[in-house]
Amino acid sequence: MSALPAGRHFFRGDDGYEAARRGTVWNQRVPDRYPAVIVQAVDTDDIVKGYQVDKDVFVTVEDEEIDALKVEASHTIEIDSFVPLAQIDARYFDAPYYVVPNDKVGQDAFAVIREAMRGKSMVALGRIVLAKRERAIMLQPWVKGLMGTTLRYPYELRDSKDYFDDIPEVKVPGEMLKLAEHILETKTADFNPAEFHDRYEEAVVAMLKSKQAGLQTPKERSEPVRENVVNLMDALRRSIADGKRSPASSRKQRSMTESEAEIMSPKGSAAKKPAAKSRQKRTG
Repeated sequence: MSALPAGRHFFRGDDGYEAARRGTVWNQRVPDRYPAVIVQAVDTDDIVKGYQVDKDVFVTVEDEEIDALKVEASHTIEIDSFVPLAQIDARYFDAPYYVVPNDKVGQDAFAVIREAMRGKSMVALGRIVLAKRERAIMLQPWVKGLMGTTLRYPYELRDSKDYFDDIPEVKVPGEMLKLAEHILETKTADFNPAEFHDRYEEAVVAMLKSKQAGLQTPKERSEPVRENVVNLMDALRRSIADGKRSPASSRKQRSMTESEAEIMSPKGSAAKKPAAKSRQKRTG
């Protein structure tokens, strides 16, 4: 086991709005659907902490017992092993951090480990204390520093069998699979996170700016625009049927059937065919 002196930084920046949005709401109103509920104030001395171990069965704990279990934070990451990144199941990835050397003394060890991992295409597995709790962490080279990603524990993951076992086995026809692969090829693109837009975040910011400007803001949710949703399997079946009806020569020349265009169109509408050019008669 080796130790790496390092400091961590959150992967994303925070501002006042973010901090306010994530604030915990402690006081909640009793829903109107419970008109017969009698609400009584609970004295602070009567509130205890506990863990539910069964239905209506709790094990109570004292604050001192919880505090005794907390681990003191340090500026050191304990490295236990090095493994290929491809071996780590992506479901275990939790939160990313930028990891930098803490001081000039630790820069040499930091650089040596970083470059050794880069050359061997390996990542480090270790432990770090966050919020007085020890967490597993993965370290990988990132530009001139390291990216540390906290890892979930196995008990935190749900078994996929609980969700996927009831999905029936479907035999996919070869023609339909080839057509689907063609559609994938025509829609292939490079990953660009700049194309992602948090529409809820943008709407909240726009609302706050409107209120700052003294404008009226809507109190009711607007109805979303319903787009023409295309059933993918139906469109694939129609495309195969169209291909079987057309002559062999025209099948080779065409690049996309109307059904394929219907799948590819953002609103599900079939693409219009270009108008045929009129032929001019020769005069001579």
